[in-house]
Amino acid sequence: VRHYVETMSKFLVASRKSAMAVALTAAAVLLGSCGSSEDLGGIKLDTNADLLIEEAAQVMGDVDSVQFSLNRTGAPVFIDQVESLSLDALEGRFSRPGSADALIDVTVNGSLRTKLGAVAIGDEVWMSNPVTGVFETLPLGFDLDPSLFFDPENGWRPLISELTNVSFVAEEQREGTRYHLRGTATEANMRRVTAGLVRQSVEIDLWLHPVSALVTDMTFDTDWLGETSSWELTLRDYGASFEITDPTVDG
Repeated sequence: VRHYVETMSKFLVASRKSAMAVALTAAAVLLGSCGSSEDLGGIKLDTNADLLIEEAAQVMGDVDSVQFSLNRTGAPVFIDQVESLSLDALEGRFSRPGSADALIDVTVNGSLRTKLGAVAIGDEVWMSNPVTGVFETLPLGFDLDPSLFFDPENGWRPLISELTNVSFVAEEQREGTRYHLRGTATEANMRRVTAGLVRQSVEIDLWLHPVSALVTDMTFDTDWLGETSSWELTLRDYGASFEITDPTVDG
């Protein structure tokens, strides 16, 4: 892992144009079908927190596809064991039964900014080489499986159903009408939905669509060596149709 990171740092500047071209192409693919509309199209659910959590856990566990965005600020959160690559943001897509791809913004050695591609299909995970743009099998020592950021049945369903101290905060205007809930998530469930990057119990804020109970936003803070890291995960385009393919075959 250390050799991999050192090689990346050495050639990153020289390969800036090539890497940027790869990043822009991937961004266009990932963002091309983004969009949202606010048509409630039904009767709003009761605002009882326990009933909302039960409904949200059920519908989130049944999701077939979704796009997601993650933004993180504050104290660094590293995706590699030697703590050279810190996660800043990502744009990703998930499709059952366990395929996902993502374009990931990272900071290298606290100063260099670049983008990495990641693809997961079943048990296989690939990451793009930041110099060549070629996808390679994920090196040992990296926490970068994009499918884990949205595992509906084994990740999101238990995360929501096992929340404690749940309360209904308010009905708010947040990209449309949303129900705002707050509760405490277990360490084990946070590990699952963040691909192992969060390893602590945290208080989370959830915003649900008031008719479907689907989660549209989740925010939380984590602590690292006495410093705070703030996270926001946005979910959209539920049920969108797209295909995630082996990047070593399709490029």
